[in-house]
Amino acid sequence: VQLVESGGGLVQPGRSLRLSCAASGFTFDSYWISWVRQAPGKGLEWVATVTFRGEETSYADSVKGRFTISRDNNKSTVDLQMNDLKREDTAVYYCARVRYYGVDHWGQGTQVTVSS
Repeated sequence: VQLVESGGGLVQPGRSLRLSCAASGFTFDSYWISWVRQAPGKGLEWVATVTFRGEETSYADSVKGRFTISRDNNKSTVDLQMNDLKREDTAVYYCARVRYYGVDHWGQGTQVTVSS
């Protein structure tokens, strides 16, 4: 199982960034996928989840209305479109495979820094 994130970087407040997670080594459309982040000095924070075929999505209140999670099962990818970024969105963002009991595989993470 591999989850590889990309798309992180330095961005100014109010701007947008799109993260991507490329999955391999498993039957992609059999799993929900989540994005989870960890800000400096803080614990893990769930950000968003997408179901098997993208029919349902859910978001943390802190990102609702600004972030959009989507998946392409043909390409085995999950994207996180982040708009109107705020300084408090600065974190390492992880892609995670979800089972009924929680996350069983993590990506290596991609750094997002929101700063002027």
